[in-house]
Amino acid sequence: MARMHSHKKGKSGSRRVVYSGSPPWLPLKPEEVENLVVKLASEGHGPSAIGLILRDSYGIPSVRNITGKKVSRILLEKGVRFPRTEDLDRLKTKAERMVVHLSRNRSDRFNIHNLQLVESKIRRLARYYSRKKVALPDLKVLEAKI
Repeated sequence: MARMHSHKKGKSGSRRVVYSGSPPWLPLKPEEVENLVVKLASEGHGPSAIGLILRDSYGIPSVRNITGKKVSRILLEKGVRFPRTEDLDRLKTKAERMVVHLSRNRSDRFNIHNLQLVESKIRRLARYYSRKKVALPDLKVLEAKI
């Protein structure tokens, strides 16, 4: 598949080994994995960070294969609050950093264009979340122009 805002093709990468259920080297049961997810969420980690920590520190390749549920589904079932729009929040902070940079460097044409691309990604995600009836964070970055 192609990239969103360029004419480049996607980069190939290694594929995950497909397991149905728990891998043979993993000593944890699905309930223990769910408890780990809740513990990491209570420490303030988001769903993507939880997946990375479980992969790197605990050797859990995929929470979904082991428990049959995604990390966000586990958190919703356990009643743990977490940012539902994590990807939108990251794009918003990226755009805020770009606006600060452009306020200091007004003639940086390359990043003016890149800010426009990030803003269009934010609008696209906001439209998706509004269709899914997810509460959106404040999107004042789009109104802040140089």
